[in-house]
Amino acid sequence: MIKGGVAGRIGRMAGNNGPERVLVAASFVNRVGNGLFNAASALYFTLVVGLPAAQVGAALTIAGVIGLCAGIPGGHLADRRGARVIMMLALVVQAASMASLVLVESWTALTVIATVDQIAAAVGGAAWGALVVRVGGERPAVFRAKLRTFVNLGVVLGTLGAGLALAADTRGAYVALILGNAASFALCAALLLLLPRYPVLAAPPRQRRWIAFADRPFLVFTALYGAMGLQYPVVSLLLPIWISEHTESPRWTVAALFAVNSAFCVLMQTRIGSRIETPYDGGRAFRTAGLLFLVSCPMMALAAYAPVWAAAGLVLAAIFVHSLGEVWESSACFALGFGLAPDHAQGQYQGLLGLGFNAGQALAPAILTTVVLGLGTTGWLLLALFFAALGAVGPSLARWGMRTRPRPDVAVEAAS
Repeated sequence: MIKGGVAGRIGRMAGNNGPERVLVAASFVNRVGNGLFNAASALYFTLVVGLPAAQVGAALTIAGVIGLCAGIPGGHLADRRGARVIMMLALVVQAASMASLVLVESWTALTVIATVDQIAAAVGGAAWGALVVRVGGERPAVFRAKLRTFVNLGVVLGTLGAGLALAADTRGAYVALILGNAASFALCAALLLLLPRYPVLAAPPRQRRWIAFADRPFLVFTALYGAMGLQYPVVSLLLPIWISEHTESPRWTVAALFAVNSAFCVLMQTRIGSRIETPYDGGRAFRTAGLLFLVSCPMMALAAYAPVWAAAGLVLAAIFVHSLGEVWESSACFALGFGLAPDHAQGQYQGLLGLGFNAGQALAPAILTTVVLGLGTTGWLLLALFFAALGAVGPSLARWGMRTRPRPDVAVEAAS
């Protein structure tokens, strides 16, 4: 028998100590629930509840916009009251709000409940980032890379479960998905009880409360992070439309590209992310990601000019390159996002970073479907150059950021 076995290798990949494994397990459970819900939520509210699609979209947009404002104060609260406690409270609120969705019969109720859920999600996301730093210790970026591996795997498994419910297409099946997601939030909160009670780190004396807003390198990084985040809906939104409207590729290509993207990220995130630890590493990785997107986007565009099977092969090859860029980009953002943030204000900084990313995701559909699709091949080439230009800023941003961090001796003097 192979020493350690498959279970042993999975255990080692999950973490090197008890707290790491607890947070990996909690994140995995949570993401399985997200996968169950996200794949079927819109269909439930339109087909089962009977709300018009425009009303569902408006409710979720309102909830998302309001939720954007909660991440930074929620992160600051996590810094001052403890990330574990705040994250558990946010998960409990999400469990309750998610379970309440099965009672929704009107647009108003959906808007209110979805807003509560999004506020809790933003607060929990900022607290989660701060908690990763405490659990990950000296190498939080490496640990978060491991987390992302299991997060991707959880979403894949949850989505497969949602597919079974969608095939059944009954009210009971949809309700089971919603309650399954609610249960995942509750179980995630319960698992966090197994983590140690990490002490709150004191802020240096006479330091302003909202220091993240005065940190110009981090503000620039937040903007770059949100802009580079357009690469995610390239796979989930832009490419499927391009395949269906501009290529002769068979429809199964859409499903295959999602499978390739998910599988590649699961397999490669830890392998690549473990080598990207410092902000300097992150800056160079950000540049590498931009160059990979510079290659993948034209490949996707060229599929419109290729014969049927050549187009399918070209799209899958493009997804392979794009997924490699996604892994480098996420690893770069882990290293920069954690490395530039002071330990005592990780929650506040992660809340700001989440605001930038979510704002970019909110704008992405309009940008990609109007500018890129509207310009066709030219739009794809401009998108590729946009990603490459963003990535090129990475190394200089990292140097600027590290140059403006307090030196260890200065920080010690300030605290004494």
